[in-house]
Amino acid sequence: MSLPRLSPSSFSLSTLRSDVFAGIVVFLVALPLCLGIATASGVPPFAGLVSGIVGGLIVALLSGSHLSVSGPAAGLVVIVVSAIASLGSFSAFLAAVLIAGALQVAFGLLRAGRIASFVPAAVIKGMLASIGIILIVKQIPLAVGLIGEAESNLMHPGAVSTPLGAMLPVALALCTASVAILFAWETPQAKRYAFVRAVPGPLAVVALGIGVTVLLDRFAPPLSVPLEHRVSLAALDSPAALVNAISMPDLSQLASPDVWRVAVTLAIVASLETLLSLEALERIDPKRRRVSPDRELKAQGAGNIVAALLGGLPLTAVIVRSSANVHAGAQTRMSAVIHGALLLASVFMLTAVLNWIPLASLAAILIQTGYKLAKPRLFIEMVREGAGRCVPFAATIIGVLATDLLIGIGIGMAASALMAMQASLSRTFVLTRHDDYFLLSVRKDATFFAKPMLDRCLAQIPERSTVLIDAERADFIDTDIRDAIDAFVRDAPHRQVTVERLRWPGLSNAALAVPSAAK
Repeated sequence: MSLPRLSPSSFSLSTLRSDVFAGIVVFLVALPLCLGIATASGVPPFAGLVSGIVGGLIVALLSGSHLSVSGPAAGLVVIVVSAIASLGSFSAFLAAVLIAGALQVAFGLLRAGRIASFVPAAVIKGMLASIGIILIVKQIPLAVGLIGEAESNLMHPGAVSTPLGAMLPVALALCTASVAILFAWETPQAKRYAFVRAVPGPLAVVALGIGVTVLLDRFAPPLSVPLEHRVSLAALDSPAALVNAISMPDLSQLASPDVWRVAVTLAIVASLETLLSLEALERIDPKRRRVSPDRELKAQGAGNIVAALLGGLPLTAVIVRSSANVHAGAQTRMSAVIHGALLLASVFMLTAVLNWIPLASLAAILIQTGYKLAKPRLFIEMVREGAGRCVPFAATIIGVLATDLLIGIGIGMAASALMAMQASLSRTFVLTRHDDYFLLSVRKDATFFAKPMLDRCLAQIPERSTVLIDAERADFIDTDIRDAIDAFVRDAPHRQVTVERLRWPGLSNAALAVPSAAK
């Protein structure tokens, strides 16, 4: 796997101008998302920024995609939270990320890039919807400024008591206003204003949060957001501080079965999310450029290996950032590289500013992200599409919420297989009657699963009848089906049933004509 060469034909001053602007836009979108996803995952904000930097400076160069942007994904928050809790430490989780990256590289080498094609769309939508639901629920404590039991109300004069515990009204107000701004920002009416088109919604929300925090700190300190409800990013003002900020994976955990279970889950889900993002990106790319999924998996795997070694969250190709890249006019992968460089610079130059951001503002961004994954309209559409799509969709959601992401996907796929089997068996055999004449039609390929249906049809044929068995529409008839029909034909003379002819796929009617003893 070698770094792709940026040839003069794909990189010029004209594309650089567009890529620089797009890179700045993506940076402004990615920065609050990196911080918010890290906070939602229960890890230091630095871990989210590391993943964004690696996605821009490593994955973008290894990937064959011109417009894809990688970084920490909201879809992996569920796995991260549960995995850290089950493994007991962030360093053990990083070992799982390291293995997951190696597995993704192996997937790419084995040309498993089309794996997403084998997962039904209903299961994928169910997986994303369940992630959205969990994401929203997980953000509620931060959204309302819930104070932990260990914290005293005396430490927060602005807190109020509620049946759920002490809460911060300023956090709830900030989150509510931020969510309203994010949804209003995307309306056609708002898009008429140049300012709205130029400034990403997440950046506007973060700016609001910083402004409110600064004003309250200055004029009404008791009402301000306390430090424990703000971003806490250590200042990297020395090499020692940088070393201390980097978490290393616990390599002694590489042989742990629990670590491997998490790694497999991460590798599968991250690969699926990446491949789905690529498919969506190809549809909105103005030039409709195709991307090698195998190469992308190798690039993502390499990125996750580097992220794990530097203490970062697992990353994927993210459609939110990628679509922002496209709409900002990006031409080449340099826009993603520029966004990564700006994230790296922010770690050293914007620490003081980032630490003004209230966690309630980041919670609002993730709540909107969760809503987009689990829109009520999606549930209505799945119900309207019938049981074949609705049942696997619902089974996946219930499975994920009741167990975990990988088991939930397995439950959804099992439900899809059962629904597909039911659909394939329905009306395989159709029996029609006119007086004492019966027509038994094989309307599609007949496997052994359809044998009970065949038995029911044959049982409805009375004595002294004439039967035409027509299998011309079937390309395949299982041996068990053939044996059942042969047994019926052999028994026909004893019941005074006339079987006039049989038509089997691939053979002539004359060769398969069965003269009845009744004749």
